[in-house]
Amino acid sequence: MTTISTTITTTTINTITTPTTYSTPSVYNDISLNTNILNHKRRIAFITGITGQDGSYLAELLLSKKYIVHGLIRRSSTINTSRIEHIFNDKNLKLHYGDITDSSCLEKILNMIKTTYPNMERLEIYNLAAQSHVKVSFEMPEYTADTDAFGTLKLLEAIRNNNLEKIARFYQASTSELYGKVQETPQSETTPFYPRSPYAVAKLYAYWIVKNYREAYGIFACNGILFNHGGVRRGHNFVERKITLGLGKISRGESDRLVMGNIDSKRDLGNAEDYVEGMWLMLQADEPDDYVLSTNETHSVREMIEIAFGMCGFDIKWEGSGVNEIGYNSKTGQALIFIDEKYYRPTEVEVLHGDSTKARNILGWEPKTSFVKLIEMMVKHDTRSVISFT
Repeated sequence: MTTISTTITTTTINTITTPTTYSTPSVYNDISLNTNILNHKRRIAFITGITGQDGSYLAELLLSKKYIVHGLIRRSSTINTSRIEHIFNDKNLKLHYGDITDSSCLEKILNMIKTTYPNMERLEIYNLAAQSHVKVSFEMPEYTADTDAFGTLKLLEAIRNNNLEKIARFYQASTSELYGKVQETPQSETTPFYPRSPYAVAKLYAYWIVKNYREAYGIFACNGILFNHGGVRRGHNFVERKITLGLGKISRGESDRLVMGNIDSKRDLGNAEDYVEGMWLMLQADEPDDYVLSTNETHSVREMIEIAFGMCGFDIKWEGSGVNEIGYNSKTGQALIFIDEKYYRPTEVEVLHGDSTKARNILGWEPKTSFVKLIEMMVKHDTRSVISFT
């Protein structure tokens, strides 16, 4: 393991660049203060949650647009940078240890960026860090609130304490879970919220504190109310990835079943790669505002299962109901899909169906990947063998 020694002063930053064989981040990889940096007018970005699905795709997008990208990662005893391994040695990627719940580290990092680039015209801050699993939030409600609600407040305060209100543009990763027990369908920016989980309640606080700081302090701050979005970098315990990973294990003979929760819940599911472009577009607008990003169509978990399994030659037919319902391969009679109530949420969100008209009209954003194409991408990745769905 490479030891990293970092000394930071107002004039010098000394670091040891880490090798590609181990993803230990250093503060300001291979960079020192000089005249070129002091006069830098390139756009700078800071991403919390950079090692997550959305953070990794966003980092790729910003690097492709020639940004200098700073990222916040948590210290871990195991390697947690697999999603950004391929861009780890990009000279414009700078990683910092820290945590969204630690206000002191957030303030220090923003101060470091401000000091390093004193002539920067804009600092784009994307707050993607969160405890983002809804079911887990019922088991860890306090941690979820600390991270998702108060973490957002701490980052906004770090902007103010560094006098960056006029330079910073702030993106908050909000969520369609705010709608919860939906009051109207489809859901848009004007639909009333009715959160149904500790995760959604914490995100609701974050949503309103962002609006408050925008109005009270003039910060260019936006809430992106993103409906479900996944892909091949999605975590294994999120429903769409659980389906394709489970399918892969069944196809390879590693398992004989997939166990699910509520398969009749409906979600508006898009491709995460499409959605990070929407995040970026929000911070390029003339005025800050809040936007829904969605595909504007909804599909049940049951439908996801049937399409994914069909791509590998399994024709799923259902028998029974509730927790006793079983999905069979109609060609062989083999029972493949089972229901277990332990995967049910205490308060379920039955239908989420977005209306992203505002983002499409004002930002020019629209999803590029169809529902079936997204499922096919994930099936190909997780099974390594697939019969194309047409």
